[in-house]
Amino acid sequence: MELIETNQDIKTVGEALPAIMDDIEVISPASPFIEANTVSGSLSEIKQGHIIPVFIKDNEPVISHSEFIETTLSVAMEVFSGEGVLKPNIRLSHPIKGRIPEAKLKPANMLLEHEKTIYYERMAFIIEIPTIYTDIGGNRLTLSVGGVKAYNLDNLCNKSGADQHFKIFIGFKNTVCTNLCVATDGYQANLRVKNLDMLRSSVKVLLQDFDAVELSRQFREFNNHQLTEQQFAQLIGRCRMYRFLPDVDKQNIPELMFGEGQLNAVCNDYYKDKAFSRSEDGSLNLWNLFNLFTGANKSSYIDSFLDRSVNAYQLINTIKAGLRSNGTCWYLY
Repeated sequence: MELIETNQDIKTVGEALPAIMDDIEVISPASPFIEANTVSGSLSEIKQGHIIPVFIKDNEPVISHSEFIETTLSVAMEVFSGEGVLKPNIRLSHPIKGRIPEAKLKPANMLLEHEKTIYYERMAFIIEIPTIYTDIGGNRLTLSVGGVKAYNLDNLCNKSGADQHFKIFIGFKNTVCTNLCVATDGYQANLRVKNLDMLRSSVKVLLQDFDAVELSRQFREFNNHQLTEQQFAQLIGRCRMYRFLPDVDKQNIPELMFGEGQLNAVCNDYYKDKAFSRSEDGSLNLWNLFNLFTGANKSSYIDSFLDRSVNAYQLINTIKAGLRSNGTCWYLY
């Protein structure tokens, strides 16, 4: 039975799907939620085949990638009890390769599989909850949670009990393009915990406090504002100028985290994207512009992926405010 809340902003299917849908593919491998310098991984592969880093001073293990994923999955199933929760989609980067001592002198091309060791320094994952969704501009957005772990942010020279760094989020995934739509209220950029209990508690607070209806309302508002072709050109020009500005000038301008490569992708997709390109008169609504930026963000490395996702949301809100005030947005005027 379908439940519709708050003027059809958010819809839930309730118990129409089991708690974990093992037979459904999370995201098509041909279009992952992040692409740059990453490979796909599975939870079983990480648990069974990847070694776990340790704190050097006492040889105690850090919170592993699999523990992070399983903790988040467990909390999501608890908070969204009765909803369908898909298996995590996992992306990995920066492999750290090794070998067992017995194979120390073997040439690399003669190593057997059991003689190789590996773990990945950086990992991102997303868990989709497709029974909670909203529709915006003809796109279905499904509720999604996940996180990023990068061991390079931890000081592994410490003893166990030192802070370990995580990034966690809750937002929506656009099923048309697998773009991730995250706002500030659904993101913790520098979560520091000492153990799994602290991690579980922090994830639970973020998920419970998240207002999906309000965020969907904000996204829906983007449809009500348009950029002309000239305004889009002005925006792209200003974005390219931003990184060259003196620091004193940047102080009064909202930060832009997108680089030249991503801006080129936004320009290309303004003309060519099948779902979010310009209208016949060259205009572009802010929902489509937001998706051009979140689509370009797929080329970001794991380290900056979530930060740029949130930055895209912040930039579009800045532009929306500028259009309303007719002249106070540096990116447009």
